[in-house]
Parts: sequence; structure tokens; C-alpha cells
Amino acid sequence: MARFLIDGGYPLEGEVRVHGAKNAVLPILAATVLNGGRNVIHDCPDLKDVQSSIAILEFLGCNVHREGSTLFVDSSRAINEEIPEQLMREMRSSVIFLGAIISRFGKAVTSTPGGCELGPRPIDLHLKAFRQLGIEIAESHGYITCTADNLHAASIHLDFPSVGATENIMLAASRAKGTTVITNAAKEPEIVDLQNYLNGTGAKIIGAGTSEIQIEGVGEFHDVEHTVIPDRIVATTYLACSAITGGMVQLTNVESSHIEAVLSIMRECGSKFYINGSTLIHIPPKKILPIDCIRTQPYPGFPTDAQSPLMAVLTLARGTSIFVENIFESRFKHVVELARMGADITVDGRMAVIRGVERLSGAKVNAMDLRGGAALVVAGLAAEGRTEVDDVGHVDRGYERLENHLTKLGAKIKREQ
Repeated sequence: MARFLIDGGYPLEGEVRVHGAKNAVLPILAATVLNGGRNVIHDCPDLKDVQSSIAILEFLGCNVHREGSTLFVDSSRAINEEIPEQLMREMRSSVIFLGAIISRFGKAVTSTPGGCELGPRPIDLHLKAFRQLGIEIAESHGYITCTADNLHAASIHLDFPSVGATENIMLAASRAKGTTVITNAAKEPEIVDLQNYLNGTGAKIIGAGTSEIQIEGVGEFHDVEHTVIPDRIVATTYLACSAITGGMVQLTNVESSHIEAVLSIMRECGSKFYINGSTLIHIPPKKILPIDCIRTQPYPGFPTDAQSPLMAVLTLARGTSIFVENIFESRFKHVVELARMGADITVDGRMAVIRGVERLSGAKVNAMDLRGGAALVVAGLAAEGRTEVDDVGHVDRGYERLENHLTKLGAKIKREQ
């Protein structure tokens, strides 16, 4: 088990590149099963969740190798239809492999997925949609067996714009007979990136980024080369680090339109931004201003993944801020850890009230999940004294060697086993 040791109080300054998006590359890796050929994926970050996805692909029979930030996947010899339980338990997004395996082989067997404990995240929407596509589903002893003898198109309305369900439908319907229509689909940029990748293989999909997506089933796919979009939550985290330490940071390889909801909130906090193409310069506020209320929402609203890092910033605001978490029930686990550092936060159900304090103090804290762990790193950069963040394996799920990039910006942070 690894931990971060952070000596706070050093303003971050300099330039940092934002790596490829975790939440885009994971469904794309699952999608490589579809074409039964060669896939070249550029700007693929070396994350713990990516490593878990590679392990699943290799178990299925794919040949995978990495050269720098480029991943090569040859799925021509993939033969397995089952994902072993130990691999499924490593991350919740592994459920996205179901749609691809079903589409390719007509059958998939797996256990229920794992990942961060953020409250109930049932896969009922996925299974309901699968049944509408003609897939028979049997659940027994923690395992799910999906069989598609007659995979056909359907009109599918999602009760909630679930990103995972939208992606799974896109994958499963890519080979289905006819044209599948998803209404109330998720609009996230990662959905658009998956559409672009799939269309690059020969799929026929339109509408990603809107509430209605159409997938015309095709019979053949071909080799593809694709570059993953920048990670908007990693960009947000770097901006949070800059804001809380009071240092000017320049981000490269950032798509500012993907984080407009975050930029809007940070402008209210007193931040200024200069944007030129894929480069963003952040001028942090001299005094962090509070925000009356931030409500997490599906894209294009304020992202739930950005809630934790921004909450860390607001612990030092000159006043009271409120977060309302509308996506996950258990997304405030980092609050207890921030309180150890001197933060004044009260939680009532899905609402957190943050009263800004004069200073944070270094303490020994524990990363309970991916984004909560990132929030503790953000807080530690500004805290007086030393902060020890334990169990940073959670952080490694979404940030590629975070400590190295922060060190280049002037942070005093190191990893210790």
C-alpha cells in the first residue's frame, strides 16, 4: 500500500499537460473487442483502471502492448466470453465489457462489478436495455449470463441519462439488426469520443452529445487508429491545486468547452482564465470567494467527479459554500478526512455546508475513493506542515503519476510504500 507525503504551503507554478481521459479510454478499450482486428489508441494514460481493462482484454484472448502513451490492441484472436470475478471486482466500469462481448460473440458471462463505494449504482438500466435488444439474461449466485441468439434493434428510453448504460447500448447495438434509438441518452464528451472511435471501425452512429443517439447495426468492422480526448477531471484537479496554493498554472492539451461548468464556478471564486486553443492559463484568486450553492448534475452541468477537489478549495474560502450531490449518495466520504485537517464542513444527507477557515493543518488522512483522494492531495498542498495521504491506490485509478506532475509544478510531494 502506498501513501503520499505532502509538505504544504508552496504555490504551484508552471506548465502541465493533461493526459487522455480515463472515462473515455475505458469504454474504448472494451470496444476494441468488437472489430476483431487491430486497434491503435493514442494518449492512453497508464492508470490502474487501464491496467485492469488490459488484464480483461488479455484474459479474453487479445494481444495488448504499450509504446509510451500509445496502446496497441489486437482482438483478432479473442475467444473467451467470460470475465473472471477477480477482474470484475477491480472496477465498476468493467461492466462496459458486457455490451462489446455480447455484440462480438453473442454471449457474455460475468459477476457484478466492483469499484469505488459511492452508494448504489445498479446496472438495472444496462440489463433492461439489453433485454429490449433481444438479449436473454440469467442472474444466479452473483453471476450474470447474457445470451443473444437474436440481437435486434430497439427504441430504448433511459429513465436516467446513465453514461455506462448509454455506452453499453452503443456497443451492443453496433451489430444488431436495424437501427437502435436511445432517448434521454447521456451527453458527456466521453460518449462523443466513443462514437468517434466506433465510427472509425465502421460503425454507423449519430447523435452522441445530444439526448438522442441512433445506432445502425453493421456486419463488419475494420482496424482503427484513434486519439483519446483530454481528461476534464484531471484538468479540474490541476486547477484546484493552482487555486488553493495561489500559483499560476498553464494547462496544455485541455478542451476548455468540456469544463465550462467548472470554469464558471471558479470564476465566481475569483479565478481568471486565458484560453488559446488547447492551452489554458489559470490566474488564481488572491482571496477565494465562497459559492452559494453548487449542484452536481449530468453533463453539461457541474460534474460529480469535480465536487471533491473543488470542495477542498472552498475549505479556505472567505465565507460559506454549499454543495448538493445529485448523482451519488455516498460521495462525501472525504469530508471526515478534510475535517482532520481543520476544515469546517457539515453534511446533511446529500448536502454539504463548507464554512471557510483561515488555514488547514497537515494530518494523517486516508483516501476513501478516487476523487476523494484527489481532494486530500489538493488540501495537503495548502495545509501547514506535513500531510500523509494513505491508500493512494485509489488516486492511481484516475491520475497518471500525479506526484511527478505536481513536483514539476513546485509541490513538495513524494510517494512512499
